Amino acid sequence: MFQSRVAYAAAPVTADPQAENIPGAPAALDWDTTLRFRHHLWSYGFGVAEAMDTAQRGAGLDYPATRELIRRSAVEARSVGGAIVAGVGTDQLPPGPATVDEITKAYLEQLADVRDAGATPVLMCSRHLAAAARHADDYKHVYGELLSQTDKPVLLHWLGEAFDPALAGYWGSPGTVEEIIAEHRDRIAGIKISLLDADYEIAMRRRLPPGVAMYTGDDFNYPALILGDEHGHSEALLGVLAVIAPPAARAFRALDAGDVATYNTIMAPTLPLARHLFATPTYHYKTGIVFLNWLAGHQDHFTMVNGAQSGRSPRHLLELMRLADQAGLLPDADMATRRANAWLTTIGLNR
Repeated sequence: MFQSRVAYAAAPVTADPQAENIPGAPAALDWDTTLRFRHHLWSYGFGVAEAMDTAQRGAGLDYPATRELIRRSAVEARSVGGAIVAGVGTDQLPPGPATVDEITKAYLEQLADVRDAGATPVLMCSRHLAAAARHADDYKHVYGELLSQTDKPVLLHWLGEAFDPALAGYWGSPGTVEEIIAEHRDRIAGIKISLLDADYEIAMRRRLPPGVAMYTGDDFNYPALILGDEHGHSEALLGVLAVIAPPAARAFRALDAGDVATYNTIMAPTLPLARHLFATPTYHYKTGIVFLNWLAGHQDHFTMVNGAQSGRSPRHLLELMRLADQAGLLPDADMATRRANAWLTTIGLNR
């Protein structure tokens, strides 16, 4: 781990390419490759943020697979002394309407699963709650019940509608989450926000009570938010870290040494890549992460659960490859080129 910042990389999953990972089918994972990638992240000093939206929560990773992923990852984390947090949601409920009581029970079930696995819980936003809540008090009630059941501080999670349109208007009013934090501050270690609004994040960061950390999920502005200012900084819980782990680790270590210039120099070329990776429609960024992991040799195929490899166009992915090369993120350029050429042939663009 790093000394001056806390940094969690939200890790993707690797599908089993021989399984029926078609839209609507239960997720079938290649467990060896999925867990090997977590060891890759730990080896660079990052913690793993498990079973978050980067791992296709709500986009093909069903809850039985999620629960097993958290369990297995937590075992691997203990084997190397790696840090791990894991998402708690309500996605075991069927799609469609649910009552606030049903939503609370679903959250509590997942909270128990994460605690039993030995990971730190991240209380994720719930599509069910976004649809069911009629006012801010519904959010206060549900989160109050969850936080009353935690024996150690947890992280909150605020995913903006760019990442999931079904979460528009979450919390009911902008100040609700801050009221929840103020009331339960001894049970909350921090909040991760992914709103892609740096000014809002900084303003909220300055209002947080002592002992509650801000974790940036802003993949458009993360270098400056992590660096911070005279009033403080954001810790990191980012999907992009899964792609840029080697240079980002060097940048964090430079920051540990007080070398801001080197930190900025290393991080600068990763930002154009991140902004393209998370371009609108942002919720398809997971396709780009898996594509880059394939080109970098972290997996042997470009297949995703739920058939999500079709989420980005060839033009988008080829530009992503160019930006990754500029940022020094393709360790074997020849292998990356061979794989890209083979892929282009299969889609009829390389004749």
